[in-house]
This record gives sequence, structure tokens and C-alpha cells, in this order.
Amino acid sequence: MIRLDREQARRIAVRAQLLDERRTWSVAEVVDELTLLQVDPTAAIAPSADLVLWSRLGDGFEHSDLTFALETERSLAELSSYVRPMDDIGHLLAVAPHDLHPTIHAWLAANQRFRADVLDRLAGEGPQTAAELPDTCEAPWASSGWNNDKNVNRLLEVLTLLGEVAISGRRGRLRVYDLAGRVYPADLAVPSYDDARAVLDRRELAALGIARTGPGEVVAVDGTDGKWRVDVDALAAADESFAGRCAFLSPFDRLVHDRDRALELFDFAYVLEMYKPAASRRWGYFALPILDGDRLVGKLDAKADRRAGVLRVQAVHEDLPWEPATGDAVDAELAALGGWLGLEVAR
Repeated sequence: MIRLDREQARRIAVRAQLLDERRTWSVAEVVDELTLLQVDPTAAIAPSADLVLWSRLGDGFEHSDLTFALETERSLAELSSYVRPMDDIGHLLAVAPHDLHPTIHAWLAANQRFRADVLDRLAGEGPQTAAELPDTCEAPWASSGWNNDKNVNRLLEVLTLLGEVAISGRRGRLRVYDLAGRVYPADLAVPSYDDARAVLDRRELAALGIARTGPGEVVAVDGTDGKWRVDVDALAAADESFAGRCAFLSPFDRLVHDRDRALELFDFAYVLEMYKPAASRRWGYFALPILDGDRLVGKLDAKADRRAGVLRVQAVHEDLPWEPATGDAVDAELAALGGWLGLEVAR
């Protein structure tokens, strides 16, 4: 079995996530390489999707670039809670019905008139938000509380995953829905489940570089237990020279979204603490993991006070004492973050 040291493994992961020195892509190209951007409304500093793109593209990125790719260029699409490459939509629609829980299929079957009402309304009147669509539900959706009395939202989510409707844009934070045929390309192909699953699994591993599962090469990583899978192309480039940089990451960034993987490969312990009481937080409400080269070295606790025109830095946490060069790189990146946001940094 091929063996990698942890530095090689980390660099494979960092390169795959476009967090090395290279910065030459467009928004659509970044999402295509990463396969997805998680959409989350929290904007303590900036929306998560914007943070992910800024950390790859730099100060030239503007939120309007993402909106253009989604709503005008249509190179990207929002599906469920993620921004995806339009080229992946057919594959995602092929697997989604198989991944839906049987109770969801049963709920949909019990609400065929509701389904028809929503589709007829969109067909006749065009794009609508959930609030603009009538709730004619015959069998209300029941949950532990989060989705109770949100029948229209739930139906639109299901119909989106089934490829009958699509998110055509947003009005502020509200999603706007339309018939899928008006949003997706006319020649959109939906392959078989097996073919789609194979393509998506290969793309996911390529985006991560190294993971516990996937269709790649089986390897062992020094200092960790068990087997890993590495993308074949990433493994072939494992010994190439590596040039890293400093980057602040969204808590939902794919480099750190698997907390166990981050701990095993990077010795990086992290918990998103926004749901904890303030007194129980160790790093902060929406602390950003800090990458320096091929290491995750700390957390940035900051908040954008746009009314005051200030990026307030509550704390910069060093996991271990930093070398001066790391501190300088973090300071420079903090200045760049403030500049991108148009805010003065207050420490």
C-alpha cells in the first residue's frame, strides 16, 4: 500500500480546495472545482458562500459575481442548500429521488392536488417566492418543529430535488422558484442512478483530494489509523513543489467541514459555536479557521459592524505559538479582509 506522510496528505487536501498560492479562476470555475458552495444565512462577517469565494479569488471577488453566475450566466444553480455547477444538475437530479426518505415520498403522494396547484401557479404566473404560493396542503407536514406549518417551503424543496421546479434567483434572502424547464438548459440530461452516482463520487473525491471513502487510490497516512482514498491525479502530483498562503476559512469551508478529518490530518480541533451560550464559547460566535501554508493554525473571532464601518476583531486564537512570519501573514490577510469588506479593522 502507498504511504503518505501527513505533510503530503495535507498538501493534497489544500491543493484540491484551491487554497495554495494559485488564484486565477472565475466564480464558476471555483465552484466547478469545489463541486459545491454551502448556502447559509449567517453573515457575522460575510455570507459563507462569499467567504469561500473570497478566500480563493481574492479582493476582486464581489457578491454580484456570484449572482451573475446564478441568475444571468446560468453556469451555476442553487439546489437545496448548495450552489452547484449547472453541469452537475442532471447527475444530482438522478440521485436525489433515491436519497429521499420514504416518508417524504408518502407525504408527496398524499398531496398530489397541492403539488398540481403549485405547478399550475408557477406555469401561469411565473417565478414566485414560497410566501406568494397558496398552501392547499391536504396532509400537512409534521416534524420535530423546524418545518411544522411550512408546507409550501417543504413542497418546493422536494419538487426542486425531483427536478420539477428550480430556484431561479433571490429577492433579498428569499428564494424565487420557477418551473425547472425555464431555469435549467433545454438539453439537460438525467443519466441513470449508477452512472450519476459514480460521476458525483469521483468529483467529490477530486474536490477533497483525500478522504476516507471514494473511488480513488487506497493509501495509508502516517500517524493515522485505517485506509484513506486519494484522487488519482492528486496523488500523481503529491511530490510537486508546494507554495501555500494564509487564508481565513468559513466554518462551512470544505477543507474543515469534516471535523474528524481536520483533526486527523491537520491536528485541528474546531467546533462552530454560534449555537452555544456566549459564556461557553472557546473561540467565538462564528470564528474563522486560519490556514497558513499546509497547516490550520488558529481561529479568527471577528464581526462586521457595517453601521460603524468597522471590522471588530474580538480575538485571534493561536492553536500553538506562532512564528513571526505566521503572525505577519495573518495581519496581512486581516487587512485584506477589511479592505474587501470596505471596513476599518479594529483590534
